[in-house]
This record gives sequence, structure tokens and C-alpha cells, in this order.
Amino acid sequence: MNRKNKLTIALATALAALCGTVAHAQDKYALKSPGGIAFADFKGYEDWAVISSAKTDVLKVIVGNPTIIKAFKAGVPGNGQLFPDGSKMVKLQWKTKKSTEAQFDVDVPDTFSQAFVMEKDSKKFAAHGGWGYAVFNYDPKTDKFTPDAASPVDCGHACHTVVKAKDYVFHPYQKR
Repeated sequence: MNRKNKLTIALATALAALCGTVAHAQDKYALKSPGGIAFADFKGYEDWAVISSAKTDVLKVIVGNPTIIKAFKAGVPGNGQLFPDGSKMVKLQWKTKKSTEAQFDVDVPDTFSQAFVMEKDSKKFAAHGGWGYAVFNYDPKTDKFTPDAASPVDCGHACHTVVKAKDYVFHPYQKR
């Protein structure tokens, strides 16, 4: 076998390996929750505007799509209006760690763990105040998301009823 044939075979083998790797990469947007909420409905959430943040045992950053951000800026829910259908939020959660670089005591994001999603569709989710909820867990070992089997479409409704007067939304759009 001549050098050209060996090089061609080596390139073909490398390309096949690369294609195999790409073919097995997860398409998180193909996932659906047990309640039928599609992760695809939140495509682009990585670039949505920040609504708020919170810290419990994890760091939570709440982002919203342009529809809900526009409603917040118009005064919803404080103005007595409800969020419009099509409003979507994602609560992103990270385990934290102490910064080893900062010159002061500060927790920083470490391992991403979960995306909790909410979408407003007053017809589809009429039984739950117009909101549908789902949880997609992330496993850093496999670099894959999975729908949380214990999160039906109303999984967040029980917790969110305490803020029914704010159209079931805990976090206001924070001043900046």
C-alpha cells in the first residue's frame, strides 16, 4: 500500500470516528417532559435576558423570553395584568463552589444541574393557572439532559399557588 492510500484510509477513519461522535451527541431539544412540554419550546434560552436570581443550596438564575421580558417592562403583574400567552421562563441551577481566585469570600457557579421551565398557555394549561411546568435534569458525567420523571405538567403549580396574585411568578424583573 502506498503512502497516498495510507493517508486516505487514515483520513477516512478519522472522519468516520468524528461523524460517529457527532451522531451520538445529544439533541436536548428533542426531549419532552412526562407532561408533554417540549424542551424545543425553549430553544435559545441560553441567550434570554435575566429576570432575577436566587440562592438556596444552589445558584439559580431565572431567564425569560422576549414576550415575558416585554410584559415585565410594561408592569406585569404589578399593574394587575396577567402575563400573555407565549411567556416563557427558565430557572437555571448550578451547584456552587468557593472561588479560588477572588480576593474575597464568594461562591461561584460550579456544576450545572437543572433547567426548570415554565410556559404560559391559558388554554393548554387552564387547570394550572395557565402555566405549564417541567424539569430537565443535567448529568455532567454524561453531558446529557433528561426529563425529570417525577415532574408532570403541574409539577410547579403547587409551589407557585402562593404567588397566584402575581400570576404564579415568584421573581420580579430586577432593577438594573
